[in-house]
Amino acid sequence: MRWWDIDPVLELEKDLFPEDAWSRGMFWSELAHSRGSEATRRYLVAETGGRIVGYAGLVASGEQADVQTIAVARDEQGTGLGRRLLDELLRAATAFECHEVLLECRVDNVRAQKLYERFGFEPIGVRRGYYQPGNVDALVMRLTTASAGGPAADAPPVQGTESND
Repeated sequence: MRWWDIDPVLELEKDLFPEDAWSRGMFWSELAHSRGSEATRRYLVAETGGRIVGYAGLVASGEQADVQTIAVARDEQGTGLGRRLLDELLRAATAFECHEVLLECRVDNVRAQKLYERFGFEPIGVRRGYYQPGNVDALVMRLTTASAGGPAADAPPVQGTESND
């Protein structure tokens, strides 16, 4: 993801997450930490026909990474794009030498939970009222990657992802 991707990403963000969409400033801040030798973040977009149809982001801190966001345009859901984006984030976690990956997922987003479970994430707790202003709980999930191959080693293969990074 680059700065020029922020406007189309915001459009997608507002469509998919109208109650708790990230702001322009939040994306700018994340991108500021994703460049250079001290980078602690990895953000990417997926495009089809020159249109951004998905994006994802991860933050690394020590041996732990946090999936910050994964989003797929409504007309691309069910195509495997979410899986490919998650796979790329897990590859980034491996590159950052993280041995644990955490994420929060809306408790009512069963489709996303099933995706994360296929990658080996397990529920470890609930954050009450995490998503505001809707006061929706978040399911906290964790993937522990003690193997030398890292988190992407057991992930499904990536095929045909068009992405800018």
